[in-house]
Amino acid sequence: MWRVKSLDAILATAEKKSLHRSLGAFQLTMLGIGAIIGTGIFVLTAEAAQKAGPGMIASFIIAGFVCAVAALCYAEMSSMVPVSGSAYTYSYAVMGELLAWMVGWALILEYAVAAGAVSVGWSGYVVGLIEHAFHIDIPNALVLGPMDGGIVNLPAALIALAVTGLLVIGTKESATVNAILVAVKVSALTLFIFLAVPVMNMENFHPFAPLGMAGISAAAASIFFAYVGFDAVSTAAEETKNPQRNMPIGLIGSLGICTIFYILVASGVIGTVGAQPMTDASGAGLRPGSPELTAACKAAGDAAVVCSKEALAWTLRSIGWPQVGNLIGLAAGLALPSVILMMMFGQTRIFFVMSRDGLLPAVLSKVHPKYHTPHVITVITGVFVSLFAAFFPVGVLADISNSGTLFAFAMVAIAVLVLRKTDPNRKRPFRAPAIMIVAPLAAVGCVYLFFSLSTETKLLFLGWALVGLVVYYLYGYRKSHVGRGIIDVPELSPDAPPGPVAPMPGAPAPGDRQH
Repeated sequence: MWRVKSLDAILATAEKKSLHRSLGAFQLTMLGIGAIIGTGIFVLTAEAAQKAGPGMIASFIIAGFVCAVAALCYAEMSSMVPVSGSAYTYSYAVMGELLAWMVGWALILEYAVAAGAVSVGWSGYVVGLIEHAFHIDIPNALVLGPMDGGIVNLPAALIALAVTGLLVIGTKESATVNAILVAVKVSALTLFIFLAVPVMNMENFHPFAPLGMAGISAAAASIFFAYVGFDAVSTAAEETKNPQRNMPIGLIGSLGICTIFYILVASGVIGTVGAQPMTDASGAGLRPGSPELTAACKAAGDAAVVCSKEALAWTLRSIGWPQVGNLIGLAAGLALPSVILMMMFGQTRIFFVMSRDGLLPAVLSKVHPKYHTPHVITVITGVFVSLFAAFFPVGVLADISNSGTLFAFAMVAIAVLVLRKTDPNRKRPFRAPAIMIVAPLAAVGCVYLFFSLSTETKLLFLGWALVGLVVYYLYGYRKSHVGRGIIDVPELSPDAPPGPVAPMPGAPAPGDRQH
């Protein structure tokens, strides 16, 4: 279970059963912004305010810093190993099959559950837009999950299935649609900043941390969800032209642009309508997504941003811009599917690579003869995402997703450090600066945020990990290609099997003329 798959074998496997390379630096950056902006700002602003109040600005900075050092580690790994699989692939090469499996298993939480969370966020904005624009009241039973006081969130489930269909059609098509939606999303947030920031009231920033540092840490652990899109970019490495150059540009460029937007938008929300959390009789903050918070919001007439399912649109309506608020709702309705798309894109590519390694059934890595996409696993993923979206609130899904993400990011940081020691001469098109500081900071930061999550989330992660171990020992351990000795090697490698298709290094190919 500690067997590793060498980096040379990983690269050879990718060449033998590869996906079409069609994405450049601009498209990667757009994919990154598409996955990052929206996930947190549109969806989780109210959640962060409930946990930290105005202190959520500090939460954005903390989460952004942890993501920045993790991004540097990811950039080095993804430029050095430009294949699909993200943290799973990197872990396989460095820390062995068991840890790689656990990382891949944790990434299911990161991508599939995250796609469900954003689907719920999309539903909140679209339902709010329809209700305000057409002055109708849609029954909560059909647009909220059981924990939020409804029965099933039908819009969230339907958008997840629609995105699944788009992903089956093809990567290039998905990326083109996404680039248009990113422009819509960035325009909407720019308009929000332009209207909200000039009318801020600094008194709304006091008290800055009503629930203390514990609240800021808890909000940072949730808000981390808002940054994880950059990691989805690395899963597209195998479909990227010139990945050694374009992957670091896509990763770090998208993260930097998004961080600036986040701080400005959060300041606009706090400064205009305030962001003080709802508390119980003892002064403790009520848990987001809980029946207690739902009841408290109902009693207060939903007159607080922490109660809103569409925080940015609600803010603009509250400060006298109802039609622009509706426009923001429309932009979110158009743009958030791009986030769902990137999360599901990342999930299917992780499964594709795990299947290609034999750790999951081979049928999951089947590529569609017409569309050239892994259609089987895309459809399976889409069904599960729609079920998550239908029955769980956004905050619960986001925290569960973060638990898997933080584990995977910590593993990548450790893998980069180990590889610098064990394989120092391997070509690194992008080298993370001050790696002896950056990698430990990334790992420690991920551990800090993980332990800032709720107790229920941490227990659920442990339960999920145990299930993963059972699946591995029942199937993956026995079926693993590495374990069975099925290891792809480059054709001109000294380890290649003898034969006419793999000449020895330096030997002329048949028909070559020697000079």
